[in-house]
Amino acid sequence: MKTPKTRERVVITGMGIVCPLGNSVEAMWQAILAGRSGVGRTTIFDASTFPTTFDAEVKGYNLADSVSDCRRHTACNRGAGFAVGAAAQACRQAGIDIQTTEPRDGIQRARMGIYLGAGEGSLDYDAFFGCIIAGWNAQEQRMAWDRLNASAAKHLNAAHELEQEPNMAVAHIAALTGARGPARSCLTACAASTQAVGEAMMMIRWGRADVVIAGGAHSMIHPLGITGFNRLTALSTRNDSPQTASRPFCVSRDGFVIGEGAAIVVLESLSSAQRRGAGILAEVVGYGASSDAFRITDMHESGRGPVQAMRAAMADAGLTTRDIDYINAHGTSTQENDSIETLAIKTVFGERAKQVPASSVKSMLGHLIGAAGAAELITCILAIRDNIVPPTINLVDPDPKLDLDYVPNTARRMPVNVVMNESFGFGGQNNVVILRRL
Repeated sequence: MKTPKTRERVVITGMGIVCPLGNSVEAMWQAILAGRSGVGRTTIFDASTFPTTFDAEVKGYNLADSVSDCRRHTACNRGAGFAVGAAAQACRQAGIDIQTTEPRDGIQRARMGIYLGAGEGSLDYDAFFGCIIAGWNAQEQRMAWDRLNASAAKHLNAAHELEQEPNMAVAHIAALTGARGPARSCLTACAASTQAVGEAMMMIRWGRADVVIAGGAHSMIHPLGITGFNRLTALSTRNDSPQTASRPFCVSRDGFVIGEGAAIVVLESLSSAQRRGAGILAEVVGYGASSDAFRITDMHESGRGPVQAMRAAMADAGLTTRDIDYINAHGTSTQENDSIETLAIKTVFGERAKQVPASSVKSMLGHLIGAAGAAELITCILAIRDNIVPPTINLVDPDPKLDLDYVPNTARRMPVNVVMNESFGFGGQNNVVILRRL
């Protein structure tokens, strides 16, 4: 293992996305700069009887648009399918050969890893519940397991059942790229893909890999997922106006809008990128992580977990609050998150807190859960590239208790060299990544 004095610098050489605002990085970015919402009525299943009847769905996605040979990925669950497409985009930008047994990109596949924040697959719910109903003995009020098994053998697809495992997205990307280095996945709720990027950076720093394909993929837009979040009262129920439902930092905010998608970045040691002549999009310079050690769904009221993660990321990067140009806020549009995140920023940044723009692109993307952090990281890269900060849309009735600069409704041109990306998950997991222009 390398010593801290000789640790590798880590850069980003590729990025790809499949999300509610488009199925490419540029499509997503133009929609964000225009302040467009990706939210609409739920179409994946019949949600008409649910408290929330809308979401932020991926639209018009076809894996064949990104991958020429889809045969290995025909059984992909919804999230893994998004991940393969986003990974293909990212690898092409990074100059990484995919779907070839003899890659000529200068990367040893034994030194290429994968690290994703990825959730459960998506069941065939009609078939699944049909089997449950078929197996239920109403007269005896018990499950007739022989009948259930017979129905399952007839109606459930074994390959699709295997795809329920959270590591399947990693497996599909390995098949796509030939990566044979460390392969990891984590599911730390809304913080998962930021954790994946941060820990992938550390793997490269200490010489465990030269390249890591990192990010996240998730789709919880299904009856069980929506039921769970509704019972937690975490989702907005603004059914009369879905596109204005995600309204971070507003006094009228009533919950987040669930979304889906995948976001992938290629992390690479600076020496590897320079040797290959790869284009460098940004440098990853800091990572901080913490746990609230509090309740499962509540943040500690002091913001101690986010405060610790932010401070750890800056210490890791060797930066201070004066170096941060922009904060990509977690900004979920829940009463709790937005108030405690604001408090945490004030605690860390002190008098400078009101001078640093802190916007939430969840106002447009919705909340992509396990893919959220990486999707938002890509917007940070683009903010650095274009010197423009994305807006928080729907900020029409600001909460007077939340008084930071949330970049209301319109993107802002300004110098952007160092960005802090924040992700805070159910269960109290907090992860922060800092990027800078190289």
